[in-house]
Amino acid sequence: MEPSLKALDQQVIVITGASSGIGLATAQSAAQAGAALVLAARSEDRLAEITEAINSEGGQAVYVVADVGVRADVERIAAAAIERFGRIDTWVNDAGVAIYGRLDEVTDDDSRRLFDTNFWGVVYGSLVALQHLRATGGALINIGSEVSDAVIPLQGMYSASKHAVKGFTDALRIEIAEVDKAPVAITLVQPTAVNTPYPQHARNYMDKEPKLPTPQIDPHQVADAILDAATNATRDVKVGMMSKMNTTLAKIAPSLAQKLSAKYVDKQQYDQPPSRDPEGGLWRASGGGDVYGHRPPAA
Repeated sequence: MEPSLKALDQQVIVITGASSGIGLATAQSAAQAGAALVLAARSEDRLAEITEAINSEGGQAVYVVADVGVRADVERIAAAAIERFGRIDTWVNDAGVAIYGRLDEVTDDDSRRLFDTNFWGVVYGSLVALQHLRATGGALINIGSEVSDAVIPLQGMYSASKHAVKGFTDALRIEIAEVDKAPVAITLVQPTAVNTPYPQHARNYMDKEPKLPTPQIDPHQVADAILDAATNATRDVKVGMMSKMNTTLAKIAPSLAQKLSAKYVDKQQYDQPPSRDPEGGLWRASGGGDVYGHRPPAA
């Protein structure tokens, strides 16, 4: 059965990782379009501010403080949506954490923590969402990355988690859409580097301040792709020209892609010592943030 997706102003949308970056940009754009929102993240103060701003401007939003790596927390997100709005039309699994460091330096505990959020958070969000979307139809949108296909040094475990997200999402789509014929659109969104606070919230093992490589796209460009997938059934979408180029190169010329990727070591660090807490937001809420990232103070 082909999914029938509603207009945004008729939707209830759940967004995880809504306190900064792509999640926050998506929440803002969805609210402007008239969607009712359930926003989830670990940063309660920031979530409260965002929700208050949306409601004060005539929108409808509630928030849930949740760690998506804990299934019981994800169940609470769904329960809040049903209690407040009676249904879920679109669920966006956006929450993610990052680690900058060589694979042989990162501790097992930190790597597992990253997978708890980036992979298991998507698994829990998807399976919980489907309990509701199977019956009523809707969209399940998982945020992957260009490194769901390509890879990048110094973010090896992040790349591995995004490969896992793609594998899970593709398999889930086959089971739900092809085998069960359920009226659910399952989309993988793969952005290139995005100008968000991602590096500022990362766990940093390097002796330099981390950054994202350039060029970077605007988070609202990714938000637009997410909201398009919420209204038009889409299998997958690569956001940004570099995402299309890097994923294609990884498939057709992997040896060349490997050599080019090695050059990204210097592109992921400023030429100055770390100026922020190297623990970042891996194990604790980062306090939320803005849509856009910020350069560190001058050394």
